[in-house]
Amino acid sequence: MTTTAWEDLVTSALLGTDRRPLPLPAGADTAGPGGGGVVDAPVALLDAAAVQTVRRRAGLLPAPAAPLPRPAPRDERPPLPEAAARRLVQLLADRPSASGGGRRGAAPDLTELLPQWLAAAQAYGYRVPASALPALLDAARARTDLRPQALALGGPRALWLATFNPEWKFALRGTSGGAALPAPDDAEGVRRLWEEGLFAERVALLAAVRAHDPAAARDLLASTWATERAEDRLMFLDSLRTGLSADDEEFLERALPDRSRNVRSTAAELLSALPGSAFAARMAARAASCVGLDHTGRQVTITVEAPHECDAEMQRDGVVPQPPSGRGQRSWWLGQLVEAAPLGLWRERLGGRAPGEIVALPVADDWREELHAAWCRAAVRQRDAAWSRALLGPASAPPASGPGASSSAALLSTLPHEERAEWVAAFIAAHGLSEAFQLLGVCAVPWSGALGRAVVDALDIAREAGSYPWSFSGVMGLAERCLDPREADRLEVLTAASDEGEDTAPGAGGYWAEAFQRLVATLRLRAAMHAELSPPET
Repeated sequence: MTTTAWEDLVTSALLGTDRRPLPLPAGADTAGPGGGGVVDAPVALLDAAAVQTVRRRAGLLPAPAAPLPRPAPRDERPPLPEAAARRLVQLLADRPSASGGGRRGAAPDLTELLPQWLAAAQAYGYRVPASALPALLDAARARTDLRPQALALGGPRALWLATFNPEWKFALRGTSGGAALPAPDDAEGVRRLWEEGLFAERVALLAAVRAHDPAAARDLLASTWATERAEDRLMFLDSLRTGLSADDEEFLERALPDRSRNVRSTAAELLSALPGSAFAARMAARAASCVGLDHTGRQVTITVEAPHECDAEMQRDGVVPQPPSGRGQRSWWLGQLVEAAPLGLWRERLGGRAPGEIVALPVADDWREELHAAWCRAAVRQRDAAWSRALLGPASAPPASGPGASSSAALLSTLPHEERAEWVAAFIAAHGLSEAFQLLGVCAVPWSGALGRAVVDALDIAREAGSYPWSFSGVMGLAERCLDPREADRLEVLTAASDEGEDTAPGAGGYWAEAFQRLVATLRLRAAMHAELSPPET
C-alpha cells in the first residue's frame, strides 16, 4: 500500500490542513474515527506521521559505533579535604546580584572570595573533585579573572573535559590542550610541534624551551618570525619578558623595524629594560640632549628643551610620532625619550646627585610635571626602587604634590611588600581613604597589622564623622578580602548600630553597622576556608 511521503506530511503540518489538505493515499479510510463521519484532517495527519515514523525507524540501518573518547588523564595530586570540597560547591553556586554591585546585607559575598579560595587550594596542591569541574569551567568562562587559577587547579582533567564543550574552548587557548610537550632537548620533536602545532601548543612549547635553553628558544622563534601573524609575533615577543637578559638584545633589535606598531613598541620597551643595550644608549643620548642643569640663577635648576622633530631614527626606535588627542607633540616626544632612557644617566648628567636630590630640584618653564611623569614610568619599567622612593616622596606629603594615585600605585609595586604596606599605612593615617583605593590594591594579602589597623581606623573615623557610607564601599570590599582574618574578634565592637546625628546621611548608621557585620562575617569565613584547606597534622 502506498503511503504519503514524509515531505508532504511536513508541508501540511507547517501550512495547516485547511490550506494544504493531507494528500491521502488511494484506498485510505475516509469514514473518520469509528467509521461514522468525515475524516478529521489533523488526526489523519498525526496518524499518517506515526505510520511513517515507524516505517522510517524500521528501515534504518545501524551505523558504525563512534570511537570512544580517549580516557581522562590521571591527576596524581591529593584530593580536596571533604569540608573544602563542600565549600567549593558553595562558592561556585553563588551568583552576583542582578544589579551588578552594591550588595547589601551582613552575609559575605561568596563570589569575591572564590579567587582567594582557588589560590589557597592551588598552593596546597590539591585536586578538584571530578564532579565540580563543569561548574569550575563555567565560572571561569564567565569571569576571565578566575581563568588562570581555575585552570591550574582543574589540572589536566579540566583541559580534557574542555575539548568536549565549545563553551569551554577558552581553556585551550593559552595551554597545550593537555597534550604532552616534547622534551626541550628533543630537537626533532620541538621543531615538528613548532611548525605544525596549534598556537596554544606553540606558546607553551616556546616557554618550556626558553626555561631550558634561552638561546634555543630565540633560534626557534627566529626561524619562523618573518611568516608569523602580527598578533602572534606580539604574543611571542611578550614571552621574552620572563628571563629577559642582554642575550636577547640582538633579536629585539631586529624586531624594532617590524611592520606592526605594537610589536615595535614592545621591542622598544623590552630593550629599555636592558640599561646596557645599544638602544638604551641611543635613548640616553637623545634624552641627555633635552635635559640639563642651569647654574646661572640663585639655585640650580633643571632645564628642558623638548625635541623639535621626531625623525626616522627615533621612529625606528619605537617613538610614536602622533600624540594622543589634547597632548602637545614636543612634550609627547620628550616623555617617550626620558621614559626609555636608563635612569643611571641622570646621576652623571645632573651633577652626580642621588635620585632624591634630582627629584627635589626645581624644573624651569613648567616642565616639572612632564619630566617627573616620564621618570615615574622609567622607574616602573626598570624596577628601580631607589627612584620609586624618591618620586613617591614622604607619605605625609599632600597628595597634590605627588605623582598621583595611579602613578603612585605603579611605583609602590617596585618596592618590597613590607615597605609598600608601611608607606600606604602612613598615607592613610595622614590623608584618609579618599585617594587610597588604588594604593591598597598593590599591597600583599593579607594586609600587615599596621596597614589593617590604619584602614579600619580610617573607616571608623569616617563613620563617626557622619560621612556618606556608600563612598567607602570599595575600600570596605577590599578590607573583606585583604584584612588578616585574625582581626575579626577585635572588630566585633564596630558591628553595633551607631546613633545618627543631624549632619549624618539618612540611613548611614544602619549601613555602617551592616557593613561592619559583613566584614566580620567575611573574615571568619575566610579563616574557616583556610582551616578546611589545611592538611591534617601528622
